[in-house]
Amino acid sequence: MESIHEYRVEAIDAGGRNGVVHAEGILPAISFSPPPEFQGEVGRWTPEHLLVAAVASCFISTFEGMAQTSRLEFDSLRLAAEGVLTKQDSGWRFTEIRLRPAVIVRNEEDHDRAVRLLEKAEKSCLVARSLQCKVVLFSAVKIEEELFALASKSLKDLRRENDSNR
Repeated sequence: MESIHEYRVEAIDAGGRNGVVHAEGILPAISFSPPPEFQGEVGRWTPEHLLVAAVASCFISTFEGMAQTSRLEFDSLRLAAEGVLTKQDSGWRFTEIRLRPAVIVRNEEDHDRAVRLLEKAEKSCLVARSLQCKVVLFSAVKIEEELFALASKSLKDLRRENDSNR
């Protein structure tokens, strides 16, 4: 594998502080605007959202690769990510990006390994490592068996409730 990779995008001014970013061979192009708090349009992607999305998508890809390599089987992975923008003497900058991954593993034996892989993915995510702001991980790993037991218990409670209402 080569030791240098380059990724090119082109951003085009679309007027009114709006723009479009695209990369050759990648669809769709993405329309963007500054956030509304900086006189941008509501409902458009912002550079701030794109930065947080870059960290989130990198984290997911990194975890997926590590899970595959270590043969961790899991049923789902969701990640909520938020970037904290703070005004400082030198101007606005991201001071923290908070990652909240939630993994559902199939059995209890995989719980600790999933936690370790989440922590390793946070340290290995190349986009996060490239930023100056702190990236903070708040992990949640759930076991499918526990979810099934909870759902079964809830179902039994509902049946008892229905029976008592008859």
